[in-house]
Amino acid sequence: MSARVVLQAALVARLNAVLAVSVFDAPPVRGGLPYAVVDEPVLSDWSTKSWSGREGRVVLTLFDGGERPVRLRALLAAAEEGLDALDPDLGEGWRAVRVALVRSRVLRVGDRWRGTAEFLVRMYRDI
Repeated sequence: MSARVVLQAALVARLNAVLAVSVFDAPPVRGGLPYAVVDEPVLSDWSTKSWSGREGRVVLTLFDGGERPVRLRALLAAAEEGLDALDPDLGEGWRAVRVALVRSRVLRVGDRWRGTAEFLVRMYRDI
C-alpha cells in the first residue's frame, strides 16, 4: 500500500478509538452529526539512501450542529490529544516520526459548526 493510504487508515483507526463519533476517510453520503473526516494527506518525498520517507500535511475536519460549539471544541481537543499518542507503527513497514498540530480552527458554516485541525506528519520505512 502507498504511504498515503497507510497514513490515512492509521489516523482513521486511531480517531475511531478515541472519539465518540464516526470517523470517515471521505465525506459520508449520509451521516448524523457529529462526525469527523480525515482528508487525503498531501505528502512529499522525505527519503534518504537507507529509507523511504514522506513528509506532509493532513487535515481532520469535525462537523456538528447546535447553537454553540461546546461539544465540537471538546471533540477537537480529544482528537488532538489522541493523535499526539498515535502508535508510531502505521503498518506496511511505515513508521511515524512526528505528528504535530500545525493549526486548528472552529467556525460556523451555515447552520453547522466546523472544526479543523491540520497536522504535520513525517514518516519513513526501511528500503
